Amino acid sequence: MDIKEYFTRISYRGSYDKADLATLTDIFQHHIRAVPFENLSIHCGERVELDLEATYNKIVKKNRGGWCMENNHLLSWVLKTLGYDVTLLGSRVYVPEYDAYPEEIDHLLLKVVLDGKSYIVDGGFGMAYQLWQPMELISGTDQPQTPGVFRFQEESGIWYLEKVKRKQLVPNQSFSTSHNVDKEVCRRIYLFTLQPRDIEEFRASNSHLQTAPDSLFVTKSICSLQTADGVRALVGQKLTEIKYNYKDNMDLVEIRILGDEEMETTLKEKFNVTLDRKFVPVNTSRLSLF
Repeated sequence: MDIKEYFTRISYRGSYDKADLATLTDIFQHHIRAVPFENLSIHCGERVELDLEATYNKIVKKNRGGWCMENNHLLSWVLKTLGYDVTLLGSRVYVPEYDAYPEEIDHLLLKVVLDGKSYIVDGGFGMAYQLWQPMELISGTDQPQTPGVFRFQEESGIWYLEKVKRKQLVPNQSFSTSHNVDKEVCRRIYLFTLQPRDIEEFRASNSHLQTAPDSLFVTKSICSLQTADGVRALVGQKLTEIKYNYKDNMDLVEIRILGDEEMETTLKEKFNVTLDRKFVPVNTSRLSLF
C-alpha cells in the first residue's frame, strides 16, 4: 500500500504536506470523482471483503470502486497516513419507503478533527446524496454544496444528516419518480452518534448487506460516480445522468435504458470500470435512490 499510488489512482497532483481543510477537501473531491460508489462485486459472484489491503488492491490496483465500508475505510487510511485525526463512526441509513431507520448500523463514515473543529467526511454514499465537501459538525446550520443544501440536526446526542431537494427537470417523462418522492422537500439521509467505532464492528453488516434477500444491494446493482457538475449512475440497466443546478435551482435529469450490448462499454467509458467476471445487472427493488 503506497500513498503515491493512491494519488495516481485518483489523479491527485496537489501538495499533501499540510494536514489542513483545503488539502482534505481537494483529496476528497478527487476521490469521489475517480472512485465509483458501486456494489458490482455482488452481481459478479465476488465477495466484498472487509479488509484494508483487499480494498486497496480492488480500488487502487484494479481501478474499481466500492461501497461505504470500502471507500471510507480506504479514505481513513489515506487521511491517517497524511497525519489527520480520523475516527470511524457508524450510521443507520434512512429508508424513505418505510419512513424508518434500521436497528443496526449499516453505514461507515469518518469524523476528522482539524484546528479544534470536527468535520464529517463521507466518500461512500454515492448517487445524488454524496457529499462533495467535508461538513462541519454543527447542528441546525445549512451548509450549501454543489449537489444541494445539506445540514445536521442534533437531538439528545443523535445526529441526523438531511438534504434539501431541488426541483428536477426530467425530459423523458416516462421515467418520472413516484408521487411521494416527487413531493419531498427535504430528504433524511442517515442518523449517527459520535461513538468511535472499530472496523470489526461493521463485519456483520458487511456480510448482511451482500447476502440478505431484501438488502438494497442484493436487489439492485449500482454504480455511481460524481462528475464535474453532477452525478451519473447505472442502476440495473438504467443510466441516469444529473446536472446540478441546471437552471433556476433545478437539476437536469436524463435517463435511458441500456441494451445488454451497451453495459460493458458504458461501465468502461462512463465509470472507468472493467470487470473480471460476468456481470448480471439487477433492479428489482422499488426503493428510490434519488
